[in-house]
Amino acid sequence: MHPETPERRAALTRDLRAATGLDEAVLEAFLRAFYGAARQDPLLGAAFAGVADWEAHIARLTQFWSSVALMTGTYHGQPMQAHAHLGLGTAHFARWLALFEETAAARLPPAGAAHVVERARRIAASLEMGLIPLSLPNRTSKGVPA
Repeated sequence: MHPETPERRAALTRDLRAATGLDEAVLEAFLRAFYGAARQDPLLGAAFAGVADWEAHIARLTQFWSSVALMTGTYHGQPMQAHAHLGLGTAHFARWLALFEETAAARLPPAGAAHVVERARRIAASLEMGLIPLSLPNRTSKGVPA
């Protein structure tokens, strides 16, 4: 494994931009379209009701997706904590991902859409596992099913 250097990160970001057709402006336009639709969505809309400053939120989301998709390292936050209070369930993640994929296909170059969708699927799975408690069978203290 090569140590992460600013030069190596810049080269990786440059290569990803070239391969995907993505940059911060393209990501921001996509995110504005996606979150504009998500805010109007009957299932997802309530999760965004607490966002007071959408310009700041879009800027933060752009940093996040720039880091995720282009390896820029511009995002320094904790997505799990940011979503913990929202009471999200499996249906929220499924709808979020379907809308994300639909918007990506409509708004991004094909290679860029495939790139961000693959990452979105991983992120959604990770958040879903981290935020939704597993339903495990009840067990007695001796480990025998109740």
